[in-house]
Amino acid sequence: MDSVTIKDIAKKCGVSVSTVSRAINNYPGISQSTKAMIMEAVRENQFIPNNSARNLKRLESNSIVVLVKGINNPFFQPMISILEKVIHRHKYAFILQSVNANEDEIEVALETILEKKPKGIIFLGGYFYHTEEKIRQLNIPCVIGAVGGMDQKNSAVFSSVHVDDVKESYRIVDYLCKAGHKRIAILAATREDLSIGALRLEGYRKALSDNGLPVLEELIFYAEADEDAYCMEHGYRCTGKVLESGVACTAIYGISDMAAIGICRALKEAGKEIPADYSVAGFDGLEIASYYIPTITTVRQPVEEMARDVADILFDTIENEGPVQHRIFEGELLIRESSGSPVKS
Repeated sequence: MDSVTIKDIAKKCGVSVSTVSRAINNYPGISQSTKAMIMEAVRENQFIPNNSARNLKRLESNSIVVLVKGINNPFFQPMISILEKVIHRHKYAFILQSVNANEDEIEVALETILEKKPKGIIFLGGYFYHTEEKIRQLNIPCVIGAVGGMDQKNSAVFSSVHVDDVKESYRIVDYLCKAGHKRIAILAATREDLSIGALRLEGYRKALSDNGLPVLEELIFYAEADEDAYCMEHGYRCTGKVLESGVACTAIYGISDMAAIGICRALKEAGKEIPADYSVAGFDGLEIASYYIPTITTVRQPVEEMARDVADILFDTIENEGPVQHRIFEGELLIRESSGSPVKS
């Protein structure tokens, strides 16, 4: 029979993985009745809580876990490749694990710590609004990389490496404004989004306002619920909505390069010229954006440098008990064939 996992205990008790972890490790913030129920389930199912403070160090493996939210996003592929090389260079095993969009990364991490007992964890993608109490349950070194937002109140608890998504989104929209575009459509994430999409929309709004242009809701095209706002299909489908709406605009901003490629395809199929009829801009600086026809104007994130810093900070923490660090990288505006000054109004 398969061994019982912490997720099994959580399911049997009708609570979260983090609640089970709190009960096992005697953390505060859990009622006595709930704790008693969980510990009874632990005894009945002969579950051995290997992450208790007294035996975690003895049982931990020489491995690093990389948890990725949005693993199908091409943006993460070079980061993952570099992290794997650096981790192996330090003589650690590399474990890659995907986190679904609707999963809590901390709970996934807690389960992973119990099952794989790594020396450290790297989080990539998503957003990181968790309480200090919840983060401290991890009890091993971790670094947050390329996330779309963090609770700054907890910045003393974990290290991070990222770009300022508001600032970089502002950079590319400001360029479009200064090129003469007064009506710029954006293909945004969902209305409920709290991560990267929300930050890039904030940068869009701020750039328009600072250039004396109104922020018009008719020019903001949101993704549908559960739709991937960073893929070509979204850019293609949503551009069809822009054209069908008849709304006047001279530029379309996709919040990723993949979305921008979808935008270009939809415009070409509709018989539109790029950039004569519409300028197109993306975000990320993916290699494919420099080979597409037309080449895509974008903001490049320095993914290689970011990945190396993520690994360096983690190993400094593991091997030298280094301090919490936060590194914010500058993006690079790459003006290419897909954009220019508006020719037709």
